[in-house]
Amino acid sequence: MDQQLTLRLLSPLDGEIVPLDNVPDPVFAQRIAGDGVSVDPTSSVVLAPCAGEIIYAHPAGHAFTLRSAEGAELMIHVGVDTVQLKGEGFSLKVRAGDRVQAGQPLLEFDADLVATKARSLLTQVLAVNMDIVSAVKHPAGRVRAGRDVLLELTLKAATASAKSAGGTVASGELTVANPTGFHARPAAMLAQEAKRFAGTVRLRCGGGVANAKSLVSIMSLNIGFGDKLVLEAEGPGAAEILAALAAVVTRVLDAPGAEAAPAAAPAAPRAARDPRALAGVCASPGIAVGKAFQARQEQVEAAEAKEEPAAARPRLASAIEAAKAELEILLSKLSAEGATEQAAVFGAHRELLEDPELLDLAEGGVAKGAGAVAAWRGAYQEYARNLSRLDNKLLAGRAVDIRDVGARVLRLVAGVSLKQRELPAGCILLADELTPSDIAGLDKAKVAGLCTVGGGASSHVAIFCRAAGLPAIAAAPAAILDIKDGEQLVLDADNGELRLKPEQAELAAAADRQAAGARRREAAVSASGQSARTKDGKHVHVLANVGSAADAKEAARLGAEGVGLCRSEFLFLDRPSAPGEEEQQAAYAAVAGAFPGKEVIIRVLDVGGDKHLPYLQLAKEENPFLGERGIRLLLARPELLRAQLRALLLASRGNPGLKLMFPMVSEVDEFREAKAALNREAQALGIPAPKCGVMIEVPSAALLSAHLAKEADFFSIGTNDLSQYTLAMDRGNPKLAGRAWAGDPSVLKMIDLTVKGARAHNRPVGVCGGAAGDPQLVPLLLGLGVDELSAPPPAVPLIKAAIRELDHGACQALAAQALELGTAAEVRALLAGKVK
Repeated sequence: MDQQLTLRLLSPLDGEIVPLDNVPDPVFAQRIAGDGVSVDPTSSVVLAPCAGEIIYAHPAGHAFTLRSAEGAELMIHVGVDTVQLKGEGFSLKVRAGDRVQAGQPLLEFDADLVATKARSLLTQVLAVNMDIVSAVKHPAGRVRAGRDVLLELTLKAATASAKSAGGTVASGELTVANPTGFHARPAAMLAQEAKRFAGTVRLRCGGGVANAKSLVSIMSLNIGFGDKLVLEAEGPGAAEILAALAAVVTRVLDAPGAEAAPAAAPAAPRAARDPRALAGVCASPGIAVGKAFQARQEQVEAAEAKEEPAAARPRLASAIEAAKAELEILLSKLSAEGATEQAAVFGAHRELLEDPELLDLAEGGVAKGAGAVAAWRGAYQEYARNLSRLDNKLLAGRAVDIRDVGARVLRLVAGVSLKQRELPAGCILLADELTPSDIAGLDKAKVAGLCTVGGGASSHVAIFCRAAGLPAIAAAPAAILDIKDGEQLVLDADNGELRLKPEQAELAAAADRQAAGARRREAAVSASGQSARTKDGKHVHVLANVGSAADAKEAARLGAEGVGLCRSEFLFLDRPSAPGEEEQQAAYAAVAGAFPGKEVIIRVLDVGGDKHLPYLQLAKEENPFLGERGIRLLLARPELLRAQLRALLLASRGNPGLKLMFPMVSEVDEFREAKAALNREAQALGIPAPKCGVMIEVPSAALLSAHLAKEADFFSIGTNDLSQYTLAMDRGNPKLAGRAWAGDPSVLKMIDLTVKGARAHNRPVGVCGGAAGDPQLVPLLLGLGVDELSAPPPAVPLIKAAIRELDHGACQALAAQALELGTAAEVRALLAGKVK
């Protein structure tokens, strides 16, 4: 029988004892990192719980591990997700190898700052080498730092470790793509998995080696972003062990974390210490000066009387269908305007109204006789609460979408119309939470900026704000809700700071920054008439994506060299029937007339998938994105295609630059059939057929690009759809939209294949998807050999200015590097170097 002893540990902080079960992090709550207890602190200096040696000090300063004389390894971890702060707000007073005494100050932290920036201040005190611990006890209530016992560990004598047998096998090299490196959570996951096996498992990084069964040993390697790892296993079944562990490591390394903002979103800012500055995170860049306005949402007030299920079910079903119809209108308008990201948000809202879990919750209330209003209110609020409790911040943030779409149905089922408060001009909106519907309905001419308690850089509201050019801060302290309407504010979204009662000098500085930003844009607009030519002389055609003749005129004013994508859907939406040939001809001619003699590419009707026309009476499909959409729909509706082709041919007379292209081509035969239809109509009208191209939006088209290039006059790459089809990620799915990125190596390879296929037959290649308007991705597109970029009209001057700052040779080298990478995170890291 092993000899046992008891180790009593003093509390490192003043505070309230909290069981690990209540810590909002599964690594701690499920005791993956070790067993112990948490303290909700009221002091901010962490004391040593016993005498011993510091064996690990985290570079971010938020955690350390102490080994007692008895051999217990004790980790103290301040807060939850505090590794994301990268040391901000922490002062670690020891380093590995230091000997310390019980009660000695080891770490100090800024409680206000950490509480603002992190998910929780709960501080974990854990025994991490549980193989020598037989029992863990802790009291309840409050404890005093350095005076009260926090933990009692019953230790057992070390037992002989299992002897290994068999050879040693090693994994291939693994690269850390997680921006925060191999911190406590991924290290704990690996250690937990490794402990399931009897053999020896080692982790090598650089010149260091760690016992993969030891959390502390792994963390002592200080593994960071971009480091290379190798796993080794020794003992019976070593190969199987290695395969299982490599899968765990790969999963961890390739997941940058739900907290990570999308590439387009600025990083979390430095928190201000000035009491007049409230710190949050940047959701949309920029700076604004204005008067506070509390955007308190009006609540739906409706009686929640009991109601028989037979009456409640049809009422609720009717309201849900009405909400879907409203969302369809929003979706169609945004799609026609080319606002793809915003359209994807409302596409996701529509899908939420078919979510079986949400509908089951509502049905449960109805079946109990709660009534349609009460059943629906209870269902969506419970569903939102469940989402908000998730460890994954990205998914938890989607609770706002549930509340948004839930409130839409609630308003309809209750028969209530909400009145919007009148916004004062130049206001800064303050709110606990704003929904995508709130932002979509704003009078943006009156709003200077936004600041919310909820949300984050990856939220749907952030997407809307960036698209509208509205500076916005999220995750601000609740104190913003106490600010009185009319109070002067400076919203510095670039630095995530809302400044109260700004002094004259601060107002002047903010005005200077606003002016500088405006000057940059004005300079780009002033120079927009100049060609977009790189420093080493490569000319890149910059065109515009438009949805109307008015858009085309604005694009011409802003320096566009033509139209790279005219979405003909603008003629077909929000009407009871399809437009006739004459109406179409006039509209297409008007778009082309904005660019006399220049290239104007009109995409034939692209509906299906997430774009619906009620009068076409399309059959409901289980997966519409893989069904009858784009060219497939047109070929199945020859009368629709014929009318549009005739209108385009007639519009091409007198507009020699007019071209057309077919969407969603996946097979060579599809394009041949569509082109044959064009040639038949051209012959019948006696009009020469204009040049005809293919949109590359699906992997099969990219793979067949050399064959399609024999038939087509040009290619235009739709990076939004190409990304979602290549990655099998619905960009309208709130769980996946942020990952369907055109910079992913797999998508870049598809673009590279497309360009090479086009070059085999001397065909030009353009990009008309979202990537063309993203300055971060422009160097890669140029380096891959793209000839034309087509962006929304407001982005044209900025894209042209960006191109003039690039060196084409350097872009080619950058693209070659990117094609050799294996993860999106590696591409993001490469792009952070910014080729000039």
